[in-house]
Amino acid sequence: MILVTGAAGHIGNVLVRELVNDGNDVRALILPGEDVSSLEGLSVEIVQGDVLDPQSLDAAMHGVDLVFHLAGIISILPGQDNLMRRVNVDGTRNVLAAAQKAGVSRLVYTSSIHALSRDWLGKIDEHVPFDPDNQAGEYDRTKAQASLAVLEAVKQGLDAVIVCPTGVVGPYDYRGSEMGDLLRSWLRLRPHLMIEGAYDFVDVRDVARGQILACEHGKTGEVYILSGGRVRLMEMKQMVQDVLGKHSMTIKIPTWLAKFASLFTPLFYRLTRQVPKFTEYSLETVQSNSDISNQKARNELGYSPRALVTTIGDTVRWWLAKEGKTHIL
Repeated sequence: MILVTGAAGHIGNVLVRELVNDGNDVRALILPGEDVSSLEGLSVEIVQGDVLDPQSLDAAMHGVDLVFHLAGIISILPGQDNLMRRVNVDGTRNVLAAAQKAGVSRLVYTSSIHALSRDWLGKIDEHVPFDPDNQAGEYDRTKAQASLAVLEAVKQGLDAVIVCPTGVVGPYDYRGSEMGDLLRSWLRLRPHLMIEGAYDFVDVRDVARGQILACEHGKTGEVYILSGGRVRLMEMKQMVQDVLGKHSMTIKIPTWLAKFASLFTPLFYRLTRQVPKFTEYSLETVQSNSDISNQKARNELGYSPRALVTTIGDTVRWWLAKEGKTHIL
């Protein structure tokens, strides 16, 4: 039996799909009352629990051999976030303790490329250390601290491996991730405000396959970067609209103006309770060092991500099929 925490999320539901397609028995851990439409139709055992509730984790771990821990909270807002810290750090520690108690044979923790130091110059690979004091944001710090907790559990005898995906895009994005919503917005044939920037993006299906490969071939206590390829945001918009065969105007926003505007967007998002799309954190991310290597994962795991243009095409078609439209106006 394989347990997947955070199973209803974007990466989580795709990982469940891959595991089920491989013929595995999968148990999906979800929060009480959580929307599980992303798992609909899949042959999977769904159990309710919470990474902040050790007793529910003990029950979920019963009879489990392998654990994929994905449950976490993502936020690009500045400042402290106590719930995110509790879930990402304390929740991971709870999962590690439950896994050790249950005697699972291996745990794969899904960290993030953002858990690594942002001060690194040159190519980013697994030599870059986790930065628990990262000044970029609370999300980065919590993922780094959780990753270090995993490495500490390895020293205590737990067989665990860490994977660090880059920017994740792809189909089966039922909840509308930050990047998924951005790609979807480009389906609307109207002028779009954009900034100059680029980052490394990877197909969610390749991340899921990389997680499985890490479980099968990864070395205990090792970290593997699951990246795809670096692309400019302008090029991504072009790829999206190429699928439609129609293109809309792009209005470039100067970097200085975007930085100034980002000082006020957090307050706007908090007041309107909208999902944050544009903050100082997101701006810094697409203008940061994104020269990222996945060579270690290729060499040791057999990881082989697909071309981003293929990912974009599949994602656009998935969104259109979900909307029941040929295009979104």
